[in-house]
Amino acid sequence: MTVLIVGGSGFLGAELVRQSVAAGHTTTATYATRPGIARAVAWHALDLRDPRRAEAVLAEARPRVVINASSGKADWVITAEGPVRLALAAAKSGSRLIHVSSDAVFSGKTRVLYDESCMPDPITPYGAAKAAAETGVLLVHPNAVVARTSLIIGDGQSEHERAVHDLAAGTRPGVLFTDDVRCPVHVTDLAAALLELASGDLTGIHHLGGSQALSRHELGILIARRDGLDDSQLPAGLRADSALPGALDVRLDGRATQRKLRTTLRGGHEFLGPSA
Repeated sequence: MTVLIVGGSGFLGAELVRQSVAAGHTTTATYATRPGIARAVAWHALDLRDPRRAEAVLAEARPRVVINASSGKADWVITAEGPVRLALAAAKSGSRLIHVSSDAVFSGKTRVLYDESCMPDPITPYGAAKAAAETGVLLVHPNAVVARTSLIIGDGQSEHERAVHDLAAGTRPGVLFTDDVRCPVHVTDLAAALLELASGDLTGIHHLGGSQALSRHELGILIARRDGLDDSQLPAGLRADSALPGALDVRLDGRATQRKLRTTLRGGHEFLGPSA
């Protein structure tokens, strides 16, 4: 299988590159600022704001499947419009497309558990951009996969893990919210599930969150204990009492997707526990 990983130098993208190469796939990847370090990979600079560049990269790589793991945060042009440009290029080239989205498309206002049939109702600029990208991607590439995920955790490399270390050391301000609940997933599980979707024939929306709901504070305690930190030093607070926008309790119900996958999307107590 020939795979093009868009955003291959990022956190999730780098793991996708690693697993794709290990599986023997012919792997090409893109970067926004600098290429990743993986060998046996052809690296291409790609600005998702440039539709002609996306078409040029796909024409050169000739991938059977494109996995979009890029992240433009709340930048509308990159996060909302960029994936649609990529989807247009993938549809034109006849490539399968796996687009990674987020639980930020949901508000948590009318429910906390969201399955694949639930309609997006974002309440942040980032969530709105991700929701717009989903709609556009499926409109121009109807056989694409939109894979929504949640907080992505690794073995020390993720943004949340770095925040836990800094908070435990007292080197950054802030707290870990006890009322902000998500379904964190390990990056190796997520990458494996995305590559499994890439090699199959499923289409449409699929949820790839971890199997357990945890607050950011509960997640922080698990990370601290895994890494030998003093979890009593982690400050706790309520997001509801803060000025930060965003949903409180949003849980991806991925049971329907999990039944179709060989890859197990573990919960936080599994991948952060003593036996992990």
